[in-house]
Amino acid sequence: MSNFSLSPSPTSGFSLNLQNPTKTSPYHHQPLSFSTSINNTIFTPLNSHTKTFKALPKNLSLTCRHSDYFEPQQQQQLQSHGASSPKVFVGYSIYKGKAALTVEPRSPEFAPINSGAFKLSREGMVMLQFAPAAGVRQYDWSRKQVFSLSVTEMGSIISLGAKDSCEFFHDPNKGRSDEGKVRKVLKVEPLPDGSGHFFNLSVQNKLINLDENIYIPVTKAEFAVLVSAFNFVVPYLLGWHTAANSFKPEDTSRSNNANPRSGAELEWNR
Repeated sequence: MSNFSLSPSPTSGFSLNLQNPTKTSPYHHQPLSFSTSINNTIFTPLNSHTKTFKALPKNLSLTCRHSDYFEPQQQQQLQSHGASSPKVFVGYSIYKGKAALTVEPRSPEFAPINSGAFKLSREGMVMLQFAPAAGVRQYDWSRKQVFSLSVTEMGSIISLGAKDSCEFFHDPNKGRSDEGKVRKVLKVEPLPDGSGHFFNLSVQNKLINLDENIYIPVTKAEFAVLVSAFNFVVPYLLGWHTAANSFKPEDTSRSNNANPRSGAELEWNR
């Protein structure tokens, strides 16, 4: 139900107020209110049984105090959320009788250059963590072994067919004095019955006299999830999403005007 009130105003003649207590803002539990100021307006009742007035306005203004419906605390939350998004950790895990496997992406790294822009300094990767079983549905993560897949190695896994296999070799100390003392080999091979693939990680660490071999079967469904996740995340690991978000029409126009016959444009026009 709406309430109308007409009150005199020392500056504008009269003030017409409309209040509807049944309509409230979702952000503030106060009735919506609108005020209309009318200068030198003559109101004449048309009918004693109605609330209709005939007005001859000379100056009409309408004000809506919408900012009052947002509480300061909610405004701060919206601003802080928009300013910086919280970091999110995601992964995909596969648990089997003899081992568990978790797959987690790692973001690329960027470095500033003289122009004030940023350049990709290191591609992102996907980290595989293998943990041997310590009991029924229990895994010893203190003995986990890690293998980081590059974007190209992910491409090899993505392209595997049902009967295909691939193998990757890593030396974490390559180029250092301890080169050759740590050897990691990851093999992805088809299961004999064609139901999926084996992920087999062998680690030889002469520095701590460790020889570990962890393998886990991955079903077709689980392998399909991995391939789908790899396909989705590869552009992000390359940093292409960051470049795409920074594209601006004026930058493209400026580049074309500066060098209208660049090699890229010549290639595009073929």
